[in-house]
Amino acid sequence: MVKKKNNFTERVLSIVFEIPKGKTLSYKDVAGRAGSPNAYRAVGSIMRRNHNSHIPCHRIIRSDGKVGGYNALGGSDRKRKLLEKEGAL
Repeated sequence: MVKKKNNFTERVLSIVFEIPKGKTLSYKDVAGRAGSPNAYRAVGSIMRRNHNSHIPCHRIIRSDGKVGGYNALGGSDRKRKLLEKEGAL
């Protein structure tokens, strides 16, 4: 059985897909743009489960400016290097 994504997940993925290179949004920013400003932890869960390389989930950071987690090989260090390479940090 294939699990269908809910509307919130689809909105989150769409918002993250549109973040331009060199820019970031916080998990809270994404949650707000998706219509649920208090669902920032859910945004983190969605990003943690994302394995679509076309969704630039490394461009989502914490509200305090820290990088936060990253599900790809290399974890937070890899995320920081990607953001530095794009000029976002």
